[in-house]
Amino acid sequence: MNARALYEALLDTDGPYPDVIDPWLDQAATADYRARLHLTATPDTRWWTEDKDLLQELYALSRVSDHLLLDPRLPPYLRLFTALGMTPVAEQPAFDPFLHEITEVEQAEDPDSPIEILDVRHPGLMLGELLFSRAGVRVRAGAAHAERGVADRWPLFWTHRRAHRPTRDLSQGWGNNSQWRTDFRVDYRTADGDLLNVAEDAPIDGNPDLDPNAYGNLGPDERLLTPAERRELLRNRTFLRTPATPAASPAWAGELWPFEWRLPDGIDESG
Repeated sequence: MNARALYEALLDTDGPYPDVIDPWLDQAATADYRARLHLTATPDTRWWTEDKDLLQELYALSRVSDHLLLDPRLPPYLRLFTALGMTPVAEQPAFDPFLHEITEVEQAEDPDSPIEILDVRHPGLMLGELLFSRAGVRVRAGAAHAERGVADRWPLFWTHRRAHRPTRDLSQGWGNNSQWRTDFRVDYRTADGDLLNVAEDAPIDGNPDLDPNAYGNLGPDERLLTPAERRELLRNRTFLRTPATPAASPAWAGELWPFEWRLPDGIDESG
């Protein structure tokens, strides 16, 4: 049993979601599925270097999450993922791009007004120290911090589907089977700090030892971003403000390739 089967069953159902979710959860318990997922709860084992199938299974589960979030009825959503051992992200007084995905911006008159959470549209989920999904939040902010029409409407990366904005992930454009070989983005919040996209290894500012046009280095569009803009894109999975380059537009942003960047750079994989 796997999350792809659950996703496809949810697409096909005309009945209540629990009629599909509950039998799948029963099978998951028999297959010790929850225990396998819990192997990912900490970065200490560097499990992603050995278990590609688990990266892809987490991705399939993220597709289930994206599909369920299109429906405003959240009880089946929380029932499924808490049964797998995940915990909802606790409400936070301040906006945190690790935990929060902006769904709507109310523009404050003062451009310097910081980002303020107005309400939570859908919950986020953690599996131990692993971030599974961010909470969707409506915010008020000055344009110097988050622009309406950018932070809430430009392409959202590492995401398969949202009802209100374009999305980009590495499954898009592939066939029915190939798309399911996509890896989940692995982020951790640890006592020593956040690890972002830890299963990848591309330097976010490019490799100074390679020719700028070499394969695996920053592409020409990525080089148009400042270092701060690249970090904003990685942390928020989108832009909060229009990048400084004259090329910037939603269509241009959708062609960027940040999928292999990670922070911090140079994580020791030998320990």
